[in-house]
Amino acid sequence: MPLRTSIAIDGPAGSGKSTIARMLSAATGLPYLSTGEMYRAIALCVLRAKIDPYDGAAVRKCAVDSRIRAVPDGKGGFRIFCGDEDVTDLLRSAEVGRISSPVAIHLGVRKLMVSLQREIAAANDVIMDGRDIGTVVLKESERKIYLDATVEERARRRLLDFKGIVTSYEEVLKDLKERDMRDSGREVDPLRPADGALIIDTTHMSPQQVVYKILERFCMKAGGASDA
Repeated sequence: MPLRTSIAIDGPAGSGKSTIARMLSAATGLPYLSTGEMYRAIALCVLRAKIDPYDGAAVRKCAVDSRIRAVPDGKGGFRIFCGDEDVTDLLRSAEVGRISSPVAIHLGVRKLMVSLQREIAAANDVIMDGRDIGTVVLKESERKIYLDATVEERARRRLLDFKGIVTSYEEVLKDLKERDMRDSGREVDPLRPADGALIIDTTHMSPQQVVYKILERFCMKAGGASDA
C-alpha cells in the first residue's frame, strides 16, 4: 500500500514523542496522529467490559466490537472514536495508561491496529508516533526518528502529565521500568530504533532544540517544504 508524506516517531513513554510530534505538525503542516491513543482506546473498552488485558483473544474481540477509529479533526490532528463515541478526552488517565501496554502485546491486536494505521497513512499526509511506527507501520517512510531519555527524566515528565492525579514519582518510575521491559521484550514488534532512524537523546534538550535538529536533518522547512 503506497504511503503519502510521513514522519515516523518512535520511543519509550516519556521520551517526548507527543510534544515533538505536535510541534513538528505545527511547523510542517502535516497532521499528527498518536497511535498510542488507539491502543489506549482499546484499553478503555477493555476496562469498561472488565476483560482480562492479558487475554489476547478477548482483547482482540473487544477491539473489533468497539470499532476503533481515528478521524481527522480538521485542525491538524485526529479524534479517536469507539464506534460513534468520541473518547479522545478519556484516554489520559493513569489507569488506562497502565492497561494499554499489556493490551498492545497481543499479535491479533497489533495486526488490527497496524492495518488501520497504514490505511490512515495511505489516505493522509501524517506524522505518527508510537513504538513500532518506523519499524512496522511506516517502514517505507524516509523520515524516521527514535527519541529516548533516561528513565528518571521520563518519569519526571510523566509525573507532570499526571498533575491533579494522586500518584508519586516512585510509582511512575516503577511503572515506566515495567513498561520498558514489556515494550522492548515483547515477541511481536518490540520497541527498537528503525534501521536508518535519526536517534535523539532528549534528556538534556529542549523541545525546540529537538524539533530544529529533526527539521535540519531532513531538510524540512516551516510549512512542510522539503529539499529532499
